[in-house]
Amino acid sequence: MMKFPQTWAARLAHKIRQTKRLSKKSIAFLFLLAGSALVALTALMFAYLADLALEWNALLVGKYPWFAWVALPLGLPLLAWFARKFAPYTSGSGIPQVIASLSLPYGAQKTRLIRLGETFFKIPLTFLGMILGASIGREGPSVQVGAAVMNAWGAWCKKHGLAFRGMQENDLIAAGAAGGLAAAFNAPLAGVVFAIEELGRGVILRWERQILMGVLAAGFIQVAIQGNNPYFSGFQGHELPNMLMWAAVSGIVCGVAGGLFGSFLYRGAAAFAPVRWRSFIRRHLLVVAFVMGILLALLGTFYQGKTYGTGYHEAAAALKGAYEAPIGLAAAKWAATVFSYWAGIPGGIFTPSLTIGAMIGEHMASFAQLGDASNVAVLLCMAAFLAAATQSPLTAAVVVMEMTGGQNLLFWMLLTCIFASQVSRQFSPHPFYHAAGLRFRRHIEAESGHVPHEKKE
Repeated sequence: MMKFPQTWAARLAHKIRQTKRLSKKSIAFLFLLAGSALVALTALMFAYLADLALEWNALLVGKYPWFAWVALPLGLPLLAWFARKFAPYTSGSGIPQVIASLSLPYGAQKTRLIRLGETFFKIPLTFLGMILGASIGREGPSVQVGAAVMNAWGAWCKKHGLAFRGMQENDLIAAGAAGGLAAAFNAPLAGVVFAIEELGRGVILRWERQILMGVLAAGFIQVAIQGNNPYFSGFQGHELPNMLMWAAVSGIVCGVAGGLFGSFLYRGAAAFAPVRWRSFIRRHLLVVAFVMGILLALLGTFYQGKTYGTGYHEAAAALKGAYEAPIGLAAAKWAATVFSYWAGIPGGIFTPSLTIGAMIGEHMASFAQLGDASNVAVLLCMAAFLAAATQSPLTAAVVVMEMTGGQNLLFWMLLTCIFASQVSRQFSPHPFYHAAGLRFRRHIEAESGHVPHEKKE
């Protein structure tokens, strides 16, 4: 009879301990959700500013035909100077900086590329670049900003003993970066695939549930705020009669274009200039930005503003089969994005890459006289060019699927992306994001005195 109270007391103590453990896990999960919410809200604010910038650019270019000829040659050097002076690691996409941060050893320089104060400059600088008319997007920058936000939030929580004691910096960086992509595209599943395929390539990451839950939470919070609407709404398409042929042709064409695209981005303007000019170009980067501004204004004037910004409206119309691209627009958008990157300003290549692919698909569909089915070629080439540019076929296929609602064509998109990625490697042996990330890593190591500074190409 004396054993019953002891057994009851032991069970009660066990339940209390179990409840405490559950409470700690619940509290930790709430802090993770809070971090994901910060990432999602930042991405939402960034999206609003980007839409506003594109709208203002269209109004200014339409009202003042001379605007681009003044704003781009003068504005791009100013943005490039400001970025180099006050936020030196915000130039370009932002995804290479995150990849470099994940690969750096733990220590004082681990998060140098994603410090919150400097990284946040990426938002207004990208906003201003879009107003000027640079061919840039916000998705890559959202990845870097998302990583900075989540890392800063995790560091603050750890400092005050609130949560994330078992999570390393890599875990927080990956969760924030992939969450930023998921929120930027309103595509939670794409964020998870991006984390595994792109961020996890060549880096040891502990794929705990917390990381994937943080990525999904950022995407779902964005969906809860904006609604479950695809980034490109209104796509309606079905398989073409010769779908395998279209997958192969789209993969080859976009693979060549995307491989050259990645190679041009990585090598920079000096690599394609006469030998006697290369040293001057490397020393006078603001002059390069000035020249890029003139070239962008020239392209934009010739194509009536269609090469400025992300190209979202052109791609969206092509996906509905309601757009006839001017001859050569795909090549012009390709060149405009390369020139914008060479200018050294902050800005991503993700959405412009989708637009380039869409315009390639529209050109191909027009040549083959597909008529109402042209949007299927547009869809395949959007995914294929992105896969070729990044050499991440799974991410490209899933991103485009979620952005367009084209689940019924996912198999063909994936097949096309694999073709394109393999062809791209013949022109750009190393994935652009990772090659650029290695360059950032070597720069950080050179600053800290670990290795000699990378020789510029």
